[in-house]
Amino acid sequence: MTTNILDMETLALDEEERALVIIDQTKLPNRAEYLHLKTQGEIWMAIRELQVRGAPAIGDAAAIGIYLAALEIDTDDYAEFAHRFHTAADYLNSSRPTAVNLSWALNRMETVVKNAEGKSIPEIRALLRDEALRIKQEDIDICKKIGEHALTLVKPGMGLLTHCNAGQLATAKYGTATAVMYLGHQKGYNFKIYTDETRPLLQGARLTAYELSAAGMDVTLICDNMASTVMKNGWIDAVFVGCDRVAANGDVANKIGTSGVAILAKHYGIPFYVCAPTSTIDMNTPTGADIHIEQRPTAEVTDIWYKERMTADGVKVYNPAFDVTDHELITAIVTEEGVLTDFAHGLTHKQ
Repeated sequence: MTTNILDMETLALDEEERALVIIDQTKLPNRAEYLHLKTQGEIWMAIRELQVRGAPAIGDAAAIGIYLAALEIDTDDYAEFAHRFHTAADYLNSSRPTAVNLSWALNRMETVVKNAEGKSIPEIRALLRDEALRIKQEDIDICKKIGEHALTLVKPGMGLLTHCNAGQLATAKYGTATAVMYLGHQKGYNFKIYTDETRPLLQGARLTAYELSAAGMDVTLICDNMASTVMKNGWIDAVFVGCDRVAANGDVANKIGTSGVAILAKHYGIPFYVCAPTSTIDMNTPTGADIHIEQRPTAEVTDIWYKERMTADGVKVYNPAFDVTDHELITAIVTEEGVLTDFAHGLTHKQ
């Protein structure tokens, strides 16, 4: 595929069909297929099965999805509508546990309903539609601001390493960790980008390498266990990653393998930057130890990429989707509000 991913929408609302339209990320990079999700079950499964993924994109999808649920609630009674809406929100929220943007977006939508008591159901639905589209547009604006702040941390020609996919496919546009790469590319910075394949689901290989190369960037794919070698070779000047949740003390949960990259960066004296919208910061979670880590199916490790099962029957598999990177390993957290560098008293300071 040679299509520039910037010309494709990761997700959208189709009002005529009453559908959430997403790129099926499980089919990339070989096929760009769009799914039209109309039921709550379809949307729940798409989030759970990573057809739509990335913390901001999950939040966007949930907001549009719960608006679609509101269209299906057939009642003129506010109390009944609010109750059924809350039930639908709880259901969508159960699809994945780690990314805080999921519950954050659903809570925003529920607040709309709570503040609309006394209005007609059609008026409430209109307010929910506006809020869902606002959440998506804010995602685009926030990612661009993150990229602009991150550009102050780099110079043209640098070698950058990223892990997993915190790109446009994980957001409505630009990405978080890749925003600096997209904006730098527009300015002719000529970064040399390295992306970890990101086992076991290969988001770096299938998604990040695809979208950056399609956008015309110089990107090299490496296996996860090659990160130390490229750092030792002097090819990496900075690491940029996204995250799914930031604890109040600055610890972050991101795709499994991120903490290992941070440890290597610390060893080689390479800045390690986490790019995150402020909606990903969870001040109700004191430290990374309090973040619930999602456990994924064993088949993702043993079967999914192989013609035949690649492990013997009976072999146990441990498959956490995320790990936690201690704040002491993080050089800075880049948000839409600025660059956070002082974690001594939690996330209260910005540069």
